[in-house]
Amino acid sequence: MNSLTSGFTRWSGHAAMRRVGTWVALLCILVAVALPTGPVFSQNANLGTAGAQFLKIPVGGRASAMGGAFVANANDVSSLFWNPAGIASVQSSGLLFAHSEWWATVQLNHAAYVQTIEDIGSFGVSLTSLSMDKMEVTTEDEPEGTGETFDAGDIMIGVSYARRLTEDFSVGVTAKFVQERIWNEKASGMAFDVGTQYRIGFHDLTIGMSMANFGSDMAYDGRDLSVDYAVNSRNVTTRQAPARLAPDDYPLPLHFQVGLSMSPYVSDDFALLLATDVAHPNDNNERVNVGAEVTILKQFFLRGGYRFGYDTDRATLGAGVSLTLSGVTVTFDYAYVTYDLLPNISRFSLGMTF
Repeated sequence: MNSLTSGFTRWSGHAAMRRVGTWVALLCILVAVALPTGPVFSQNANLGTAGAQFLKIPVGGRASAMGGAFVANANDVSSLFWNPAGIASVQSSGLLFAHSEWWATVQLNHAAYVQTIEDIGSFGVSLTSLSMDKMEVTTEDEPEGTGETFDAGDIMIGVSYARRLTEDFSVGVTAKFVQERIWNEKASGMAFDVGTQYRIGFHDLTIGMSMANFGSDMAYDGRDLSVDYAVNSRNVTTRQAPARLAPDDYPLPLHFQVGLSMSPYVSDDFALLLATDVAHPNDNNERVNVGAEVTILKQFFLRGGYRFGYDTDRATLGAGVSLTLSGVTVTFDYAYVTYDLLPNISRFSLGMTF
């Protein structure tokens, strides 16, 4: 009888701890939602000092619709962008194609593939491309155009690996090649992403962390940097000497993000996911992302979020649908991102797991 009473007491204590932990997690999310903006986020001295800004453009309709609050709950192929540890949740194989119409005819396209091998881990490859329409080359002497055209484009190629070190703890790393190009000039470099996820246990409460774009500085080089230089510009008879411009190095947009997610309610017909992230970029102020996802009948998704501390980013909305056909699950996600002063953006992604 005493052992039965003791066991019941221990069970009651564990249940009480779970309830307390659940409310603490909910409180953390609500506090993040209530964080004020404006004066809290002071001016950053490093504002605008990093290059390769295309590495910061969000990828995927699901995460974008949740306001970018995805570092803790990343569990699909898009995790390669948000937190490489998340691909450890991909059970077999997965593909992702994402597209965004950016401003001024600029387009962002992303493709990724993940393969999980039992007892070894999950491997991933990803490709991000930023491109623009061609424009005419104009000069002071030929303002109507020289007959030439120019464009600019950026590319990232990444290789990733993730593994569950325990049932609840995952770690992932990505090595990536980064290149920026403006007409005939290019800048290239290597970068690394590192991420972790830890599942605490009750209501799928998860803590996630990622550090993205850790790498060396880059600098442009190309044929247009060769110029003719007159040592004495006041003397018209001075011969011009061949010279070469030396662009300054610039750092990559190092980005640290930590997040919390949980599912306070889950049933066969309905599920609710809440998430919040705090981000610290090396070239701007701290930001807070919050988001929510409602799952209906495990096939239909409604999402929303808000981004605090950004110059123009504001509310996000989106939806998704998932269908399984002949053993292949196809998911389509859409996100509508609102901005102040700038046109709103739509993001699309198509995912497949098999």
